[in-house]
Amino acid sequence: MLTDTRFPGAKVDLIKQEKTLRSAFRLAVLALLVLPNLAMAQEIADTIYSGGPILTINDAAPTAEAVAVKDGRIIAVGALTDVERYKGDTTELVDLGGRTMLPGFVDSHGHVVFGGLQALSANLLAPPDGEVTDIASLQATLTEWAKANAEAVEKAGMIIGFGYDNAQLAELRHPTREELDQVSEDLPIVIVHQSGHLGVANSKALEKAGIDASTRNPDGGVIQRGADGEPNGVLEEYAFFNVLVPLLSDLGPKATAAFARAGAELWASYGYTTAQDGRSSAGIVETLKAVDAENGLPVDVVAYPDVLEAKDYIKDNVSKAYTGRVRVGGCKLTIDGSPQGFTALRDRPYYDPVGNYPPGYRGYAAITAEQVRDAVNWCFENGIQIITHANGEGASDMLIAAISVAQSEYGDPGNRPVLIHGQFLREDQVDSLKRLGVFPSLFPMHTFYWGGWHRDHTVGPVNAENISPTGWLRQRDMMFGSHHDAPVAFPDSMRILSATVTRRTRSGDILGPSQRVDVITALKAMTIWPAWQHFEEGLKGSLEVGKLADFVILSGDPTAVDPETLADLKVLETIKEGTSIYQAEVRKGRLQYGPGRDAAEPFARFLRTLALNRDTGGRARMGLSPSALARAPHSRACVAAALGDIMTAGLEADEPPSNSR
Repeated sequence: MLTDTRFPGAKVDLIKQEKTLRSAFRLAVLALLVLPNLAMAQEIADTIYSGGPILTINDAAPTAEAVAVKDGRIIAVGALTDVERYKGDTTELVDLGGRTMLPGFVDSHGHVVFGGLQALSANLLAPPDGEVTDIASLQATLTEWAKANAEAVEKAGMIIGFGYDNAQLAELRHPTREELDQVSEDLPIVIVHQSGHLGVANSKALEKAGIDASTRNPDGGVIQRGADGEPNGVLEEYAFFNVLVPLLSDLGPKATAAFARAGAELWASYGYTTAQDGRSSAGIVETLKAVDAENGLPVDVVAYPDVLEAKDYIKDNVSKAYTGRVRVGGCKLTIDGSPQGFTALRDRPYYDPVGNYPPGYRGYAAITAEQVRDAVNWCFENGIQIITHANGEGASDMLIAAISVAQSEYGDPGNRPVLIHGQFLREDQVDSLKRLGVFPSLFPMHTFYWGGWHRDHTVGPVNAENISPTGWLRQRDMMFGSHHDAPVAFPDSMRILSATVTRRTRSGDILGPSQRVDVITALKAMTIWPAWQHFEEGLKGSLEVGKLADFVILSGDPTAVDPETLADLKVLETIKEGTSIYQAEVRKGRLQYGPGRDAAEPFARFLRTLALNRDTGGRARMGLSPSALARAPHSRACVAAALGDIMTAGLEADEPPSNSR
């Protein structure tokens, strides 16, 4: 009992206070015991995943036994016994069945809207993605494709092929206009190089485009010519874009919408939950928003319009917050071209370029140094992120110089500038990138697709060891992203992982063993680091409480398999904010993932419809109507079928996509 003799009557008051304090203490203890359970009772998981390896990509807790999800976010990660506390009567329990779950992949660089470009054309890719190995097989593929759709091709009035690669042709050169003329002299033929930076047109296509011996090279482009001065059919950079872009733009807004839907689904089929549209435009972004308003985008899309063309639009729309599934993340700048196509700007002559190049040829820039400086300064002045395509050492020098000037003028606005590709980076340039705080988004798949070509022709055997120098970056404790640059290559996440870890070429050689990284590092370059690149590391890239429930489920554990088999792992399911957006289907005992190699069937109905449109008076440019692509259903299991369906969809209307359902 409490007593105090200093004050009369204090004894009774102190007894009351003692009782009050004891009651308050009991209530406090009860609250400590009960409130957590009450809170837990209010947080019943919608779904709990367990039963297989779970790689969190969180260094503080790299693996987990279970993950709980509620309202599209992660509410628990860890031991199964702990996560099961969030189980209720309505909780769905997902047994991974030994499959491996990771954070959904974040696209460090790609072009999602035109990721379905391959679907427009005959498949001219080399193995393992196609069957073209020499000019004869290229001609045969085009011929067979045209014959399979003879009536429709004749009425449509053109043939287009995508994905040839002179580096993989036995002749080690581009086809010529004359060789395409052997397929058809009457119909325009355009074939697109796998890099997307150049292509070849036959004589009829050149005639339609108004290109002849008197045509000057456009700024930032080259019309290759024979000894007689006549164009040989090969068009580089802006010379090619000036033919290709009007051709594609005539497809109309419904085409863009169809590409956006198909591209987003293609990305999802490879485990991506966030995609990038890496050289966008105001019109494309608005189309993405319209498609999203119709629930047409299964993944988030971060768009980067071209800074040389859309400054006002970028400034008015850039945001770190999504509107639906779309946001403008910043701006894109392109300094040079394709390294394997010899259009990237080097700081020294190409090693042994294949083609009619002058002595000492170093490639060229697509824009001037002044344009680079102005674009970078504008982005820094306005605090806007800039992602810059620079492949050759010379292009990277231009970017580094421009960022150095911008930082001296405006300081560091925290805009996280990004180098895209950096294929031929020197080691001193890596030091400069670190000093300037530039995030490198590299393209290690080059080691697989073009490793031998770089060794023999672009940079030579010594410097080829250091293309896509991820090892140099990690020696400096730098983050980086690994990308696919689709449609240059398929957005094949497991091929990216394999190339980043093994650097094994198509021919089986290992190119630059010192630049290899371990599996977890390679996975970080596909998850948490590109999430940081996009200012989204607080929501994406790792499995942690509070982050979005963006997951990919693989057929095996990439940290447990032989690294040489990483490319054989399959994406079985992709989950976006707790909702499954892709599930692999089994047909005839085989999982269906990539686009089919036989283009004839997917395009037959498209060409028939196109021919019908032409017969009924549809407008055409080089044989294509403005609405050649439109609405279409999309299979989530077979990309070729989905993209083929796009080609068949209604050519009846040219109005922009509706914003209402």
